[in-house]
Amino acid sequence: MSRLRLLSAAALLTLATSASATSFVVTTDATVGALAATTETTSDVSSSFKDDKIVRAARDDAASFVASQGEIRGVRLQAALNHIRGQLPQLAASDMQLAQAILTL
Repeated sequence: MSRLRLLSAAALLTLATSASATSFVVTTDATVGALAATTETTSDVSSSFKDDKIVRAARDDAASFVASQGEIRGVRLQAALNHIRGQLPQLAASDMQLAQAILTL
């Protein structure tokens, strides 16, 4: 094998390893960021609405919503989501995050 081919193969191997490590770091950062956002939402909602009748009544609908990946949306869940967003307008959370938070109550 010529020296140029050997150096080219070594360079490609180095780049591939670097790209793989970078990809892992980006994926890990994205996953941790999403988990932190969900945890923060869960904490905000659970501490604010623990004894709220509208939100507590939506637990079964929230469970169906989460289990169906958002396909099943009951009227009690929709009422609870509207109620939560009305009480906490600064809360930037998806319907799925709020449904998961309702399940923790």
